Amino acid sequence: VQLQASGGGLVQPGGSLRLSCAVSGFKFDDYAIGWFRQAPGKEREGLSCISGLNGKTFYADSVKGRVSASSDNAKNTVFLHMNNLKPEDSAIYYCAAIEEFRIGYYCFIGQFYNYWGQGTQVTVSS
Repeated sequence: VQLQASGGGLVQPGGSLRLSCAVSGFKFDDYAIGWFRQAPGKEREGLSCISGLNGKTFYADSVKGRVSASSDNAKNTVFLHMNNLKPEDSAIYYCAAIEEFRIGYYCFIGQFYNYWGQGTQVTVSS
């Protein structure tokens, strides 16, 4: 099982980024894919998750309206589109897989996830 996050980088405040998470080694529609981030000295924060089965999405209040999750099931890839980025969005962003039946409430609780990617750094700075 592998989750490969990519697409991070340096972006100016107000800018946008699209993160990608390529997954392999499990049946895509048996899992939902979540996005988390962790900044230095802060706890890991759940941001969103998207069902691999039907594309249903869930967002944390802290990022709702600024992020959008999507998927390309044919390519087993999930995306996180982030807009109007702020310096406080700077963190390492991770994608992770959770069993589909846990989607919803458990989307934002990392301990329920089965598999994790390695993370991609996002830095928002002028």
